[in-house]
Amino acid sequence: MSAIDTTCGGPATDPFTIESLAVQVYRAPVARPVRTSFGTMEDRPAVVVTTRSDDGTTGYGEVWCNFPEPAAGYRADLISRVLAPAIVGRQWSGPEAVFDHLTESSRLLGIQAGEPGPFAQCIAGIDISLWDMVARRAGLPLWRLLGDSGSGRVPAYASGIGPEDPAGQAASARAEGHRAFKLKVGFGERRDLANLDRMRSELGRETTVALDANQAWSPDVARSMIRSLAPYAPAWLEEPIPADRPGADWRSLADDSPIPLAGGENLYGEAAFGRAIATGALAVIQPDVTKWGGISGCLPVARRILAAGRRYCPHHLGAGIGVVASAHLLAAAGGDGMLEVDSNPNPLREGLAQPFPQLVNGALVLGDAPGLGVAPDGSVSGLRVDGDG
Repeated sequence: MSAIDTTCGGPATDPFTIESLAVQVYRAPVARPVRTSFGTMEDRPAVVVTTRSDDGTTGYGEVWCNFPEPAAGYRADLISRVLAPAIVGRQWSGPEAVFDHLTESSRLLGIQAGEPGPFAQCIAGIDISLWDMVARRAGLPLWRLLGDSGSGRVPAYASGIGPEDPAGQAASARAEGHRAFKLKVGFGERRDLANLDRMRSELGRETTVALDANQAWSPDVARSMIRSLAPYAPAWLEEPIPADRPGADWRSLADDSPIPLAGGENLYGEAAFGRAIATGALAVIQPDVTKWGGISGCLPVARRILAAGRRYCPHHLGAGIGVVASAHLLAAAGGDGMLEVDSNPNPLREGLAQPFPQLVNGALVLGDAPGLGVAPDGSVSGLRVDGDG
C-alpha cells in the first residue's frame, strides 16, 4: 500500500512521467560554526534535488547531509548514479508510487552496504521534489493539496542556539520575530545550567524554551541532568539519551521526568515510529522530512502522532527547502506543534528557498503560490556549487 493512502483522506494526484532528475551540492562558509554535543559544522552544506516532469513542471527537494563532512557529495552520487536511473523516463501514478518503488528496490542494497540511512535520506529528498512538482501542476500550495486542514500560518521556534552566547543568540532571534526558542545542551552540567540561566534571564520565565541534548547522556546522567534542568521549566528535552537505546530505557526515563521528552529525528520507517508511539515515552515526536519519508512517509506518521495524543513538531536543521517542506507538512497535519527554524546565519536557508516565507509574531506564513512556493536562487552571494549529478 502507498505511504499516503487516498482512501484515508490523502491527496489524489495525476500521473506524470519524470523527464529528468538533477542534483547539486552547495556549501556556504559561516563565521560561527554550529556546535552540537557530538560534532561541529564548520560550514553549511545542502543537497538539492530538481525534478522535471514531461510537461516541463519543476519541483525541488532537499536531502539531509550535515554529518560527516563528505556526506553531501556521497548522497549526490547515490541519487545520480543509483536512484535517478531507476525512475527517470517512466510514468508514475503519484509521488507515493515512486517512494514505495525506491524504498523497496534499494532495501537489500542498503542492508548489504550497511547504510540504509543514506538511501532513506536520498529518497526523502526525491519525494519532496515530486510533491512540489505535482502541487505546482495542480496549481495549489502543497499544504492545501495535502489536506487543507490549516491556515498556512505555522507556529515556529528558533533552534540551534548555543553553547556560545546563547542569550545573545536568543535576543537576535527574538528581534527577527521568534517567540519560542531551543537551546543545545550536553556540554557539561555547569555550562548547560549557566547557559539556560542566561536564556531565562534574557527571555523571561514564561517564554517557551526547549532543550536539545543531541543524544549526549547515558540514562543515569540524563536522570541527574533532568533534576537540575527541571526548575527552569523547559518545554521539552530532546534526545537526552541515544536514539537507539531500548524502548524500556526511554519509558523508564520518561516515567521519572517532570520534563516532557522529545525525539524522532533519528528514527527511520513507519515501524520505528509506531514503536516510539506505542512506548508512550515521547510527548513530542519529531520526524525529519529530509532524513526519512519525505512527504509520502511523514504525513501519515504525523497523523498517527496526533491521533495518539502526542505533539507533532517536525525536525529540521539544514537548508531552506527542508524548512519550507516541514512547514507545509505541519500546516497540512494540524495540531499544536511548532516548526523548527535554525536561527544560525545560513545563506543556504533563504538563498535556496526564494521568496522565503515571512516570520510574523512567531509564525511562518505560507502563501498561496503553487507547490512549496520557493525555488533556489543561484545568484545569491555566498553560495558555492560543488558539483552536480
